[in-house]
Amino acid sequence: MGRKSGLWPVITGFLSYVEEEKVDAREFEEDQVAGRLKEDVLEQRGRLQKSVAKEIQAPAPADIRILRGHQLSITCLVITPDDLAIFSAAKDCTIIKWSVESGRKLHVIPRAKKGTEGQPPGHSSHILCMAISSDGKYLASGDRSKLILIWEAQSCQHLYTFTGHRDAVSGLAFRRGTHQLYSTSHDRSVKVWNVAENAYVETLFGHQDAVAALDALSRECCVTAGGRDGTVRVWKIPEESQLVFYGHQGSIDSIQLINEEHMVSGADDGSVALWGLSKKRPLALQREAHGLRGEPGLEQPFWVSSVAALLNTDLVATGSHSSCLRLWQCGEGFRRLDLLCDIPLVGFINSLKFSSAGDFLVAGVGQEHRLGRWWRIREARNSVCIIPLRRGPRPTAAGS
Repeated sequence: MGRKSGLWPVITGFLSYVEEEKVDAREFEEDQVAGRLKEDVLEQRGRLQKSVAKEIQAPAPADIRILRGHQLSITCLVITPDDLAIFSAAKDCTIIKWSVESGRKLHVIPRAKKGTEGQPPGHSSHILCMAISSDGKYLASGDRSKLILIWEAQSCQHLYTFTGHRDAVSGLAFRRGTHQLYSTSHDRSVKVWNVAENAYVETLFGHQDAVAALDALSRECCVTAGGRDGTVRVWKIPEESQLVFYGHQGSIDSIQLINEEHMVSGADDGSVALWGLSKKRPLALQREAHGLRGEPGLEQPFWVSSVAALLNTDLVATGSHSSCLRLWQCGEGFRRLDLLCDIPLVGFINSLKFSSAGDFLVAGVGQEHRLGRWWRIREARNSVCIIPLRRGPRPTAAGS
């Protein structure tokens, strides 16, 4: 009896310790679930801003993988939602599907010869834009010949051709979670399509000049960069209405949504702007984002030819022909843009895309700008560059 009574406090103590551990584990799990739910709510409202930018470490030039396959300048690219493959397109009218892991070509969609019946379908003019649906099923590509081609992304089989634009197709985006496709063109219009049903839906007008780029997320709206009309526009599709934003001085050539409420745009006046959908002027405007070029006294800013944002974070990338791409951190409330690092890359950076997981960035590089032939950088290589983004420990605040 004495031994049993001596063991009893130990047993009860152990049982209470186990119970406390269970409570702690349950509370931790509930906190985790609550945290995820809070993130989900913020994401739906378009206000989620995860802080990852300060953790990004600049890659060594030797770590950048260069994929060669296009004969002419890369104009656009997309990454499959599972981050396993990249589609790139170029002025040579071809589309190449690459394996991210091996860097090998998985498929090539060749150029189509004009006026030849019975040829395999493809583009016969410069491809300017591409988009992939969020389930990875459909790939859309648009060209200077006013055509949108729809492909099955897995097999690269041609499914449909959409006609209707009256000038070059310059921007494409799928609404996330759907097969609704938005397109824009140098004909100044925005069109809506239902890809699953091979159907045209409607056309919206408003821009005063050729539209240069388009993006969309989960909401039934899209954003456009209006080129020389100097406006960024948000299109509310069900209401057939638009919001007009002003801030750049030059041609606005690139745009991407950061989350459902904020976006980033770049222009040929060298500026990068951060926008909130509730304010008609930029929340932040970074002039001369890639510096100046030219003779003393005659300097001009390097054009910003591409922008990208890692979805729902504070990390943004910009491209130019300044021999580097730049990574930036969006400050609190998107009211500031702070330079993180330069990544050396020679040529026109015509397209930038972050992987879904944020562990790599892909750049489409060319000897020429995607929209024209104003300059040619002979030493540049027409290539797809995979840039690893490794995360280090978060810097600690001074005095902590």
